[in-house]
Amino acid sequence: MTFSRSQHVSTTINRSSEHVYEFLVDVANWPRWAAGLSNSIEQVDGEWISESPMGRIKVRFADRNAFGVLDHEVTLPSGAKVLNPMRVVSNDDGSEVIFTVYQRPEMSDEMFAQDTTAVGRDLGALKTLLENDSAL
Repeated sequence: MTFSRSQHVSTTINRSSEHVYEFLVDVANWPRWAAGLSNSIEQVDGEWISESPMGRIKVRFADRNAFGVLDHEVTLPSGAKVLNPMRVVSNDDGSEVIFTVYQRPEMSDEMFAQDTTAVGRDLGALKTLLENDSAL
């Protein structure tokens, strides 16, 4: 049995887990903070399509649920599928957003480090957006 190397990247957000989940479950909000995924995302023939730094990708999101699960599967331009486990969990009155990054077989250690750093930047942008915009 083989396993991929993984790293959990997380941030604490001074908003309730319910609030954070409701913001994130609305896929239209993702371009506002997830630069690694897209600048824009739209539904085309029932599928979420994004022009990303990796090229045109398809993203399939977990259904709305009561557990804070925001897993999403990205189909890369090559056709390869990448599962991105993501959760929002309560942390007292705030929340924790946790994203698992996997080192895919074609990724060097440097590429993996760059990917985890990019996810950290995206989660930092999410934190800033949700904590500083009272309209959200």
